[in-house]
Amino acid sequence: MDSTDSTFRADDADRTDPADRTVEFVLRDIALWTASLVRQFPELSEELAPGRRSPAGTAPTAPHPGRDELIREERREALLLEQRHGLSVPGHGAAPIRLHISDAIRDITDGVVELEEAVCARLALPRPRRAGVIERLRRIVGLLDAVAAHPVLARHVRDEIRRMARRCARTLGDAETIVRVSGRCPWCDSVSLRAFPDRRAVLCVNPACVCTDAACGCQDDPAYRHLWPESAWAELTEASGTRTEEIEAAMDDTKETSC
Repeated sequence: MDSTDSTFRADDADRTDPADRTVEFVLRDIALWTASLVRQFPELSEELAPGRRSPAGTAPTAPHPGRDELIREERREALLLEQRHGLSVPGHGAAPIRLHISDAIRDITDGVVELEEAVCARLALPRPRRAGVIERLRRIVGLLDAVAAHPVLARHVRDEIRRMARRCARTLGDAETIVRVSGRCPWCDSVSLRAFPDRRAVLCVNPACVCTDAACGCQDDPAYRHLWPESAWAELTEASGTRTEEIEAAMDDTKETSC
């Protein structure tokens, strides 16, 4: 009887709807990118504070020559994503965004407001009350159980929050810490595993890597990289030849390494 029950449970797992797993991955990414944005967005206002000095009295870092074009490209990507998902968020235009901290604050603030309103509209909820960016982000996360029933909406929320988190990090001049991890990617067999401490996740940074899981975002999104959250590290170490202890140590490493 026990073996029958065990077989039944295994069969059930095999029958898991790929669409359900896709949404699960998307919701996980939303949580990761939202946490990053919640942590870093207040730092933009600090950068605007009069008389603020850079760390150790150094001069402010000059903008990267190609960063303005990256912002323009990001906006074009955001508009294309909206068209692809069939979602229209009021107020988004195609005009290039100037690279200033105040513009980044305005863009992210407007983006979060518009995103929450779009989510509430799609879920047939009342228009959200006014609130700050952090509170609105927390309210969006609080709606994820309802968002999960709308895969297209979930992907749009993921794409928008990811875009804004990247914009915030670039404006602050912060490059996400990346730490090399030994072993080979189970999917592409390249030595491309990297730990991302800010997300407490391991990613394969090989642009050509595509896994065989139909539910993974790397299947249809060129910007997506296969990701192993903390709960999957044991599975990764078994398949890649690295060690869980090494991954845990990498998450505490504050030094960036090249990709």
